[in-house]
Amino acid sequence: MLHAHPTLMSTPIATNRSSLGFMTGIIFAVVIGLLVLAIVAVYNRLVRLRNRTDNAWAQVDVQLKRRYDLIPNLVETVKGYAAHEKNTFEEVTRARTAAQEATGVAEQAAAENMLTGALRKLFALAEAYPELRASENFRQLQGELAETENKISVSRQIYNDSTLTYNNAVQTVPSNLIAGMFGFRTRVYFEVEADARSAPEVSF
Repeated sequence: MLHAHPTLMSTPIATNRSSLGFMTGIIFAVVIGLLVLAIVAVYNRLVRLRNRTDNAWAQVDVQLKRRYDLIPNLVETVKGYAAHEKNTFEEVTRARTAAQEATGVAEQAAAENMLTGALRKLFALAEAYPELRASENFRQLQGELAETENKISVSRQIYNDSTLTYNNAVQTVPSNLIAGMFGFRTRVYFEVEADARSAPEVSF
């Protein structure tokens, strides 16, 4: 009786095992590759959202600086008619300095609220001086400040919308896992009090 050589019988089995191992390796590599691509995609999205938020805040900062630039001329104009109102002028100056030196969104918001309150007092003071209210320079400065306040409001809304989108990405699954791994943190909204959102107004 003829018997098959053991080596000849084991060859197909060994080949099958080799093929199975090779396919398993390929599948494993594909899964790892897809996982890496997913991580990269989520990471890049978080970076884009963070950059968009940073850019939106930069636009807010531009408008805030324009506001600061207008205030000295406004104070000097009012001083020309009400030089004895020293306390009001000093309050506006201190509030402006505090706003310029504020760091962080929350601190900036608090400082801006204080500055707006001081400006309201300044404009309320103007009510007692008809000649000041009729001054072309005063009216022009008030108009420029009102325009700047409106731009601040628009920029603030854009920043807060960008922050909301970014924070949602940082806090929701699965992107929150990537955010935690790479140090992405939620951002603070630029909130101001309701009575500080509109530009100070004077009745003529």
